[in-house]
Amino acid sequence: MTEQLSDDDIVRFAKQLYESELRESLEAEHRDEFVTIEPVSRTYYLGSTFSEAVQKAKRACPGLMSYTLRIGHRTALHLGRIEQ
Repeated sequence: MTEQLSDDDIVRFAKQLYESELRESLEAEHRDEFVTIEPVSRTYYLGSTFSEAVQKAKRACPGLMSYTLRIGHRTALHLGRIEQ
């Protein structure tokens, strides 16, 4: 895999890595935290907030694109109003 990935490739490879190698262990021990995955190096960074996980990845892999998700959820963030 080269470092010249499209945005779609980054998302696809990161999701594949999460599903095939990370989901089971991360959901068991880090549910509701955030994980930023850098698919070129196949590394990941955990944080209790979205920003914390992203900043860890940026410090470790400056210039490389990554993908962040919330562990155990379909989306990382919810935008909008929640109906009750």
